[in-house]
Amino acid sequence: MIGKSVPRVDAYDKVTGRAKFTDDLVPANCLVAKIYHAKIGNGIVKSIDTSKAEALDGVVKVVTFKDVPNHCYPTPGHPWSVELAHQDVADRNILTGRVRYYGDDIAAVVAEDEITAQRALRLIEVEYEEYPVEIHPRKSMYGSKPPIHLDKKDNVLVRSNYFIGNVEEGLKESETVIKRSYKTPIVQHCHIENPISCAYMENGRIIVVTSTQIPHIVRRVIGQALGIPWGKIRVIKPYIGGGFGNKQDVLYEPLNAFLTTQVGGRPVKLDITREETFCNTRTRHSIEYDLTAGVDSEGHLLAKDMLAISNQGAYASHGHAIAANGLTAWRLQYACPNIKGEAYTVYTNTPVGGAMRGYGIPQVCFAIECFMDDIAKEIGMDPLEFRKKNLIRGYYEDAYLKPIAANTNGIFECLEKGAEYIHWEEKRKEYANQTGNIRRGVGMSLFSYKTGVWPISLEIAGARMTLNQDGSVGLMLGATEIGQGADTVFSQMTAEVLNMDISDIHIQTVQDTDVTPFDTGAYASRQSFVTGTVVKDCANLLKEKILAYAKELLPEETRKLRLDHGWIMAGKDPAISLGNLALESYYSLGNSSVITAEVSEQVKKNTIATGCCFAEVEVDIKLGKIKILHIINVHDSGKLINPKLAEMQVQGGMSMGMGYGLSEQLILDEKTGRPLNGTLLDYKLMTMIDTPDIKADFVELDDPIGPFGNKALGEPPAIPGAPAIRNAVFHATGVAFNENPLTPQRLIDGFIRAGLI
Repeated sequence: MIGKSVPRVDAYDKVTGRAKFTDDLVPANCLVAKIYHAKIGNGIVKSIDTSKAEALDGVVKVVTFKDVPNHCYPTPGHPWSVELAHQDVADRNILTGRVRYYGDDIAAVVAEDEITAQRALRLIEVEYEEYPVEIHPRKSMYGSKPPIHLDKKDNVLVRSNYFIGNVEEGLKESETVIKRSYKTPIVQHCHIENPISCAYMENGRIIVVTSTQIPHIVRRVIGQALGIPWGKIRVIKPYIGGGFGNKQDVLYEPLNAFLTTQVGGRPVKLDITREETFCNTRTRHSIEYDLTAGVDSEGHLLAKDMLAISNQGAYASHGHAIAANGLTAWRLQYACPNIKGEAYTVYTNTPVGGAMRGYGIPQVCFAIECFMDDIAKEIGMDPLEFRKKNLIRGYYEDAYLKPIAANTNGIFECLEKGAEYIHWEEKRKEYANQTGNIRRGVGMSLFSYKTGVWPISLEIAGARMTLNQDGSVGLMLGATEIGQGADTVFSQMTAEVLNMDISDIHIQTVQDTDVTPFDTGAYASRQSFVTGTVVKDCANLLKEKILAYAKELLPEETRKLRLDHGWIMAGKDPAISLGNLALESYYSLGNSSVITAEVSEQVKKNTIATGCCFAEVEVDIKLGKIKILHIINVHDSGKLINPKLAEMQVQGGMSMGMGYGLSEQLILDEKTGRPLNGTLLDYKLMTMIDTPDIKADFVELDDPIGPFGNKALGEPPAIPGAPAIRNAVFHATGVAFNENPLTPQRLIDGFIRAGLI
């Protein structure tokens, strides 16, 4: 089954509407909760009056920050650590009277219906003491009075750095030294299904049905937020309408869990709006970079220096992990003897930065790959040739995290395929000396991406398999299907090991922390690699148990037994059907023993995926408009488990990358920090009309430590598009734009400064 483009196992139920999402599982007569958000960007609540809201007919309960447990808790979807130094920053309460960004959560209403809840919100009266608002990290990191969080006087959440060789000496030895600065925007995930949960109580326990990527982590964080034992909580994750990292954070599940305890355990639905999703969940961090590099007379990199300043927003969430992950990328792929990296993650009065597809690498890739083009231009070298001259060939390790390595490295093969598709050499020459209003250019970028979080954090996964009475196999995992095709891939892996048809593998897509094996969830492009390792081991264990039981049923058989599409084979001959063996295991009066296998493993390995993007664009200088003519991503993600699913992943990621490059940016009011375009009308996503034909291609090199030769593919497709487009515009116009997205206004401003308009 490995390497076959079998249809998705969830496709029929999803396209027919039979798949049950959280809102489909909300019980009848469920109460409705709505949140009261702050109308200032920084300050404290001096007084709050909820009496009019409480008096409204149909209102069941109103709670404020004064009523919630006084437990600070962390929200990121990271594995818990038993070591205090490695635990996430706990800086948030369920509700707060200390407002840190426009829209902060102050109170909540529980009512019999949504309209009543919304009316009640308008009756709440709040008086504030306002403080100055700062939305820029470079200013915020010099401190504010009062600080955004009292324990961080300079508003710097975390600072980190590393040193390889001697950058100062390397720069002195360089023929050419180049310095540039780059900036990336705040963007939102824009998954189809907004964050939603339903909470109720049974037998003194809280049950939360929620749209999340991390059900087992949600359980733990709810316990921390409420200050109750984690076993008192049960989390159920049904089908989920996308997450892209936003739901790799514990969002409003703790609030909803608290609310049900305040209404006698009655079911409470908390379904936030699209506008709330933009402002009150998580965003991709805006990060600013100052880069310096030195090259010798032949174009070899001799020294690299990076300073990164990350806008964290009002609360820690995933915090410094994003900027630190970008620092890691600075020392990978390109050979250089002298490297320095330093990063600051800074609190500001803006919506909270968290995980988003690529986890800091789209930001740093934009900076690095634009910088590589800028260096090549400075020294008069073709950008592709400059990269080839400096890229590491073959195996290499991370200098600081030795278990992380490119065990297979197909970047040169990827570059060859991409350059051939875009006709790189011909078009670089053809578009070299253009004049006029309409100009064309070709650009490229490349990237590397780790597979999972080991050894920075824990990697653990679990799998359970049961031989059903008809000879089929039930598969239960803690890993979560969030639209990426994980259920299909895991079913293929199981079928491969057991030599069965995929139709005989019945995977449970709903995760339930009471019964589902423990797994930390869907993030870090880890599941097919980490959980796939456990699936393979569990399937092998089940196979051993099946064959051992068959040996007991066939004591006279001396030939080696094996599984073959529903049969136990003895040599070349069928000995007993798997269905009959299963019936014996359930109902035999002499030897009844249901055959199951369960595996939970810590997976201590990691590997690096690589790839590139090539783009051809047409630029209308007077209109400030970019048209993408051709674009291709080429990936080395090891062996493809399901080629069609892989192509789907790449096309979806490329669409996100193009939006990041051309149009997406959450714009904030300078004085209040209020989002000005936090709706799908004003926030400009790529549409079908905007999207060109997308080409995806692959270089399949079996990774020696991947369970089936596979490695990361979930997040990488979203990474290289924005810098490739920017570099193509640079080629077309000669104007280097160092901030994305390349909106018409930004383009026109740049063209005016360059004298083209």
